[in-house]
Amino acid sequence: MKGDLFSSAHVVRPAAAPGMSVENPKCIRYGVAGEMFARQGSMVAFRGDLRFERRGQGVGGMLKRAVTGEGLPLMSVRGQGEAWFAHEARNCFVVEIEQGEEFTVNGRNVLCFDASLAYRIATVKGSGVAGGGLFNSVFSGQGALGLVCEGTPLVIPVSPERPVHVDTDAVVGWTARLETSLHRSQSLGSMLRGGSGEAVQLTLRGEGFAVVRPSEASPQKAAQH
Repeated sequence: MKGDLFSSAHVVRPAAAPGMSVENPKCIRYGVAGEMFARQGSMVAFRGDLRFERRGQGVGGMLKRAVTGEGLPLMSVRGQGEAWFAHEARNCFVVEIEQGEEFTVNGRNVLCFDASLAYRIATVKGSGVAGGGLFNSVFSGQGALGLVCEGTPLVIPVSPERPVHVDTDAVVGWTARLETSLHRSQSLGSMLRGGSGEAVQLTLRGEGFAVVRPSEASPQKAAQH
């Protein structure tokens, strides 16, 4: 068989070692040797002896999305082999979390992660009850976390002198030791006149990075993911 489709740019090679890697900008490959976790329904192909099992829907089995508080069902993948994960052709990235570090991430951006990582569902401090409260997932331990993002994400440095205000519908995540609060950038008069659509943002202060996607999710679209 000939043609560009079968060129070396598209044909996958066997995994060199267990673990996570970016196969191409839209897909993550995972060499499984034991157990890992992934977004339910995100597996697009696999080979080897692998078993896929749905995780429970309790606190230990779901990640909560920002703003809506809805859950993201997970599945465990066990066995020996390799699998490819993707979600709606979104861009894929791998974050390596070191021991002692934490990374806060919106559940809708999680694709897969190592079983060695621990995660907890946390209310974003300072968010009050806006939108029902802001819920994100905090990953810690040591291992790899696979993320998806609509478009190319913006990684914005945060410093004590230059806090960053991010739209709650666009934020992907942020590094540890950043303080959070809500910022109102719209006057009451403007809100009464219909508003600008940019009434409240999440403020991040401290030393670290904010990760933002170049689009906002409407409530209807967020509910679908």
